[in-house]
Amino acid sequence: MLRQIIRYFQTNSGQYWQYVGQHLELCLLTLAISLVIALPLGYLGSRVKPLASFCTAFAQVLRIIPSLALLFLLIPFLGTGMAPALIALVVLALPPLLINTILGFNEVSPTYKEIGLALGMDWRQLRRQIEIPLALPYILNGIKLALVEIIASATLATYIGAGGLGTLIFTGLGLYDMSYVIIGAVSVALLSLFSMLGFDYLIRRVQKNGHGKYSI
Repeated sequence: MLRQIIRYFQTNSGQYWQYVGQHLELCLLTLAISLVIALPLGYLGSRVKPLASFCTAFAQVLRIIPSLALLFLLIPFLGTGMAPALIALVVLALPPLLINTILGFNEVSPTYKEIGLALGMDWRQLRRQIEIPLALPYILNGIKLALVEIIASATLATYIGAGGLGTLIFTGLGLYDMSYVIIGAVSVALLSLFSMLGFDYLIRRVQKNGHGKYSI
């Protein structure tokens, strides 16, 4: 098995990095689209309670939709390739982003807002200098959860021709060659692990800086 894995990298390293690039492109594009949708909607939800309830219920509904099922449902309308994969992964990424964004802004203590107003801040300054920095750890945690789910679920995009590391996994399953499966699965696991560790470190730094800056 180890010899087969080594032989693959010796003869197909270019192809492997192409799969990695396709996987990362799909994941990062999905995350960017999801953030554009979720962050403004989550912020508005934290200010308007009926909208928060709607966003939370909407996020829960999205969570029960299987990504693979959604992929196949989109094929008659969008065909195969990147577009249906993006839509399915965005649907997967929205729930943690929406819920954590709403939670982050709701957790900002009114005391800090009162202090900011007492210091003469307007609402724009209050949002930029107090609300967003204090909500940022929750938002980053939502991004971390969404990205890890996207990286893992993007393997399914291979079914509809979007490429990525899932190609190795499903090729290995089709050929009954476990070396391909191991290379693909371990690569996806490592991408998820590095993303999680990187965001955990970033969240700790933000929390440390925030606690020091806004301590009373």
